[in-house]
Amino acid sequence: MLKTILAQVRQYKLASILSMVFAAAEVVMEVILPLLTAAIIDKGISVGDMGKVYLYGGLMILAALLSLSFGILAGKFAAQASTGVACNLRDAMYENIQTYSFSNIDKYSTAGLVTRLTTDVTNVQNAYQMIIRMGIRAPFTLIAALFMSMLVSVKISMIFVVAIIFLGIVLAFIISHATPMFEKVFRRYDDLNASVQENISAIRVVKAFVREDHENRKFTTAADNIYKMFVKVESLLAFNNPAMMITVYGSILLISWFGANMITAGSLTTGELTQLFQYVMSIMMNLMMLSMIFVMITMSAASIRRIAEVIDEQTDLINPEHPEYEVKDGSVVFEHVNFAYNKKSSKPVLSDINLTVQAGETIGIIGGTGSAKSSFVNLISRLYDVTEGRILVGGRDVREYDLESLRNQVSVVLQKNELFSGTILDNLRWGNENATEEECIAACKMACADEFIEKMPIKYNTYIEQGGSNVSGGQKQRLCIARALLKKPKILILDDSTSAVDTATDAKIRKAFAEEIPDTTKFIIAQRISSIQDADHIIVLDDGKVNGFGTHEELLETNEIYRSVYEGQTKGGGDFDEN
Repeated sequence: MLKTILAQVRQYKLASILSMVFAAAEVVMEVILPLLTAAIIDKGISVGDMGKVYLYGGLMILAALLSLSFGILAGKFAAQASTGVACNLRDAMYENIQTYSFSNIDKYSTAGLVTRLTTDVTNVQNAYQMIIRMGIRAPFTLIAALFMSMLVSVKISMIFVVAIIFLGIVLAFIISHATPMFEKVFRRYDDLNASVQENISAIRVVKAFVREDHENRKFTTAADNIYKMFVKVESLLAFNNPAMMITVYGSILLISWFGANMITAGSLTTGELTQLFQYVMSIMMNLMMLSMIFVMITMSAASIRRIAEVIDEQTDLINPEHPEYEVKDGSVVFEHVNFAYNKKSSKPVLSDINLTVQAGETIGIIGGTGSAKSSFVNLISRLYDVTEGRILVGGRDVREYDLESLRNQVSVVLQKNELFSGTILDNLRWGNENATEEECIAACKMACADEFIEKMPIKYNTYIEQGGSNVSGGQKQRLCIARALLKKPKILILDDSTSAVDTATDAKIRKAFAEEIPDTTKFIIAQRISSIQDADHIIVLDDGKVNGFGTHEELLETNEIYRSVYEGQTKGGGDFDEN
């Protein structure tokens, strides 16, 4: 876990080291200052030697200026290193998330990942800055001040030792009880972020159903949960300050008592007592600083674990050692394929699938909710790996291909596809970043997207808002289809991707596919029979199994499920629900 985090220091190692060096140099100057104070009193003021007062006074000013300079430099390099580490952590998490398979993504909530990239990284950043600066300064000052005080008086220095032990016990108690609380706090943050994300992304639905009050209550509940947890943990941390005050004032009283007696006895000078008072304040202040560092580390420990989880997560899908880069054709073969999202699950999502699809065929897929239609096609582009059996694309097992090469040749328009902030052209070029405007227009014509694009004031340069909120559902689907077509794939998968377009436009798209990309194998998941009845073959899925496979006419005669759906739709019944 710590190894994972420290690996992200990388180019900021020098800044981290310089911060610690300057922090140590600052401590040296601070430890010298009480010595010079004592020298001014004992060797200057007490004997009336103003020359010594000026000499040691000048040295004090120099030491103070050096201490200030070293402190500024330590702070500068600590800030540079900590913000750099935070940047590297976010990059490492973000880049690793991009490698995740769908099964890896399923382990985390979107809100949980957002919290890790923001709040958790900020906690680690603050903790790292504290450690490389105050984490060096505080213990170094503590040791140096304790050593210097022992040179003055071992007897009085024992007061410091007792104080340190007492505070150490208090801190250990606080930290041991605060750590599990911080774990719960960050889980509450996930809930809060989830509430915010859900509300903002679905704000139109919220307003349409007049559910603002409900959403406000839900957010307030999440915020109150964080408030209650923080009150609880801060109430525990509050014991830190009174314990520190008791220790500081107790130490001052004891030093005053013993110091006065020793001055009277002649075993201690006034300057040395002043020096001890300065050391006691230095020791106690740095003990307070150490306690703050421990609190920060305690808080960040939970964040470190959460960040390390994301960075260390290994994708379930890995490239073979010697991958195949070329997909020969769009033929697809399922050989005794079983699939389960959870490998320990007793019941697979797909069971014993055996199918052969020739290159260039159009395959319709229909089935009810939970029939695993999306799971079926997701295996072809290796968004998931099969649990048992194998899938052949172009005559080779999909696990033998380079992932990027395979997915460039197996283009998928997912059930829940997204558009991104940018122009229409920017979004289309997700399919092919080097595509010319003419190629983009041709793809849009095939997907019947040019019909509405040409009516827009600036056409293909029209800006798409986040998530495609400024275009309709049907327009969004057609843009996503055009984007997939720009890949010029050997296999095109449409996962219920024309559900929001009218039947006439749906027919135009299918006609364009037949005419323009006859050699591309097409898998079309649909709720409407009309969308797939002209397909070369139709797969009927039921509860993760192939219930029927054949042409529209064959299935009407032989398959009860298909026939009942067809009759229901042609006689005014409903479509299948989305799965």
